[in-house]
Amino acid sequence: MSIANNVNQVRQTIDAHRTDQAVTLIAVTKSVGPDVANALYAEGIRDFGENRPEGLLEKVEQLPPDAKFHFIGSLQTRKVRQIIDHVAAIHSLDRLSLAEEINKRAQGVIDCFVQVNVSGEASKHGLEKEEVIPFIENCKQYPHVRIIGLMTMAPFTEDETVIRETFRNLRQLRDDVARHAYPHAPCTELSMGMSNDYTLAIEEGASFVRIGTVLVQ
Repeated sequence: MSIANNVNQVRQTIDAHRTDQAVTLIAVTKSVGPDVANALYAEGIRDFGENRPEGLLEKVEQLPPDAKFHFIGSLQTRKVRQIIDHVAAIHSLDRLSLAEEINKRAQGVIDCFVQVNVSGEASKHGLEKEEVIPFIENCKQYPHVRIIGLMTMAPFTEDETVIRETFRNLRQLRDDVARHAYPHAPCTELSMGMSNDYTLAIEEGASFVRIGTVLVQ
């Protein structure tokens, strides 16, 4: 299939599964070059996801200036300075040392998602559910960090019940945070769902989906 057909099919699928929430499609371009990213841009994609600073900076240089970049991988504190001026959002805030470094390096307010390890898998990064609210409260000391939502990855399984439960738990946690009405953490968004499970994520309330394979295969 062509990039154009892929993008069209994913958009139709998103519209078929969402209810009244807006869903931002992030094209994950970590495994492809700028030529493919530009082909996606030509089909109207404006949000791109990268998990390495080098890949993000390469795309920044070669895509039009209105492209938006989301850092979606585990972010080393020492590499914050490389990307901080180029990101629309960081989807992997998972420790106070990272929040401190973002606050130190940012010229303005940076939108962040707190990464949550909802499934409890040892192989996944992120905070445990019970750590999230205390963590967010501690982030109020960093005025350049705005927590706009939560992010998670579901277990890689064909069991839809398990996947849905993961996404539903994140949505419930998001709602718990939002009820606190923290000025620095409106926490209205949910970044969840990838190529293999994004339809379930949307049905459970995702507002950002991170899709690579089905767009670029």
